[in-house]
Amino acid sequence: MSARALFLLIVLAALWGGSFVFTRYAVPALGPFPLTFARVALAAAVLLSFAAARSALPDLRMHWRGLAVVGLVNSALPFALFAFGAQFLTASTCAILNATAPFFVALAAAIWLGERLDLRKATGMAMGLAGVVVLVGWNPEPITSTMLIAIAACLAASVCYALGGVYTKRRMQRASSLTLACGSQLAAAIILLPVLPASVVPGPVTPWIAACVIALAVACTALAYLIYFRLIADVGPTRALTVTFLIPLFGVLWGRLFLGERVTSNILVGGTLIVAGTWLALRGKAPSAGVPAKASHGRL
Repeated sequence: MSARALFLLIVLAALWGGSFVFTRYAVPALGPFPLTFARVALAAAVLLSFAAARSALPDLRMHWRGLAVVGLVNSALPFALFAFGAQFLTASTCAILNATAPFFVALAAAIWLGERLDLRKATGMAMGLAGVVVLVGWNPEPITSTMLIAIAACLAASVCYALGGVYTKRRMQRASSLTLACGSQLAAAIILLPVLPASVVPGPVTPWIAACVIALAVACTALAYLIYFRLIADVGPTRALTVTFLIPLFGVLWGRLFLGERVTSNILVGGTLIVAGTWLALRGKAPSAGVPAKASHGRL
């Protein structure tokens, strides 16, 4: 991997790890659904503007049905679920739980794509499950029912990423990466629009909250997708997928630096088990070149 590609990989992990900090800071003021809508709507606007500036507007009409599914399962639902979880969990915990997505991808691929779930993948998934148990059960603070619901929401978001990845691999291989990026964010915004009138915005929406939303949409969503697609083109999907191992590290680091979150024993041990399990589950797996970058990773 070249120095440029390595730099882009680290920047991408820092951006996606930072998304949990921005979400954790902004969601108490905006609520999960308004925050998610603002994120995907602004990201769609930025991506479409980028495509228009390059005279490369994607063909959204041809793939609109599939984009609606991907927008719902791979953006609207998981973004909102993580935003809900961030109301009650630290950014560090959310970032670590996000790393379970590859386990669910392997399981979903085994069920719907017929990919073999061998001993190595099963062992990695077991380690990841053990990491979740440690993360939840070995906690210095009392575990409340609300925290358990929040953890379940984050794990459900990871399941959404897995389902979205499998669907994209089976149904959306003819769509370009730019079409998927623009179309899925636009579809997610349209899907969330009817929910907004029933959503409560606790407020106050300060300039700093607005800045966090803009950073979340522009840097952690639109720019991050463009960087990831560039990495796919430069080093291939397998090496680009190693960003999965770095996101929890940056999530914990940014949570500590900017939110003052404590790095406790359960975060260190549970996070290590989850990242190691992810490495086992992904080691040696070369995703098909037809699988879009976003679907391969399952993010943020």
